[in-house]
Amino acid sequence: MTRWLRALLALVLAALALPALAQAPSEPSFPKLTGRVVDDAHLLSPAQVQQLERLSAETEKASSRQLVVATIPDLQGYAIEDYGYRLGRAWGIGQKDANNGLILIVAPKERKVRIEVGYGLEPIMTDALASVIINQTILPRFRDGDMAGGIVAGAQAIADQLKAPPEAAEKRAQEAAATRVKKKDGIGDWMVAAFWIAVVVFIVLPMLFGRRGGRRFGGGGMPPVIIWGSDWGGGGGSSWGGGNDSFSGGGGSFGGGGASGDW
Repeated sequence: MTRWLRALLALVLAALALPALAQAPSEPSFPKLTGRVVDDAHLLSPAQVQQLERLSAETEKASSRQLVVATIPDLQGYAIEDYGYRLGRAWGIGQKDANNGLILIVAPKERKVRIEVGYGLEPIMTDALASVIINQTILPRFRDGDMAGGIVAGAQAIADQLKAPPEAAEKRAQEAAATRVKKKDGIGDWMVAAFWIAVVVFIVLPMLFGRRGGRRFGGGGMPPVIIWGSDWGGGGGSSWGGGNDSFSGGGGSFGGGGASGDW
């Protein structure tokens, strides 16, 4: 390929990429970390904010793990999963060496909720357990119109897990994972059965009746094959003196662990 052709190809590729770059959201602007509860979407009463602050402080005192509750008015075009881990890194929730921070994020505009888990907490707050808390504790209240109740109940369930003795915490996480696998296996069995029913209905029976009628698929070719499938995915460095101004993250990091839900 000559030099001018390569240059022309590069220009064409750049032109094709421009629309995608123009539509890509800019780096999100995060709310300021003003305390253990950042209620920028104004979903909580002052009494509920204080209740959650006490719960967060008690959790950190008992376990050194940081729990922050954040209500976000706008995800700025980001998926809550992308926004969540970026927010965790920007705020630095959790100790730097332990990465033991967790954020309960609620975005009412997009009707999304997420439990964002720091690297160090992933063994005890697994994706499966985070999903259980969201779907069994938080979302039922959200769907009933009790946003504040869902946030408080979800934060309490998270705090109970973070404060639990290691053996009890690991056992609960394993039970949640086992339940998730069992549900997947059950759905997988149904998919296998559906596949073989489709084979019989769309391939075997037409072949049998086609032979009797002297007809073949595609003039003698192989019959069409239908393949069904699915993709299953998943996924105290602070000072606390009783007021929001004394709280800060400790430099913890996040890598996308956790779970999300919507209502």
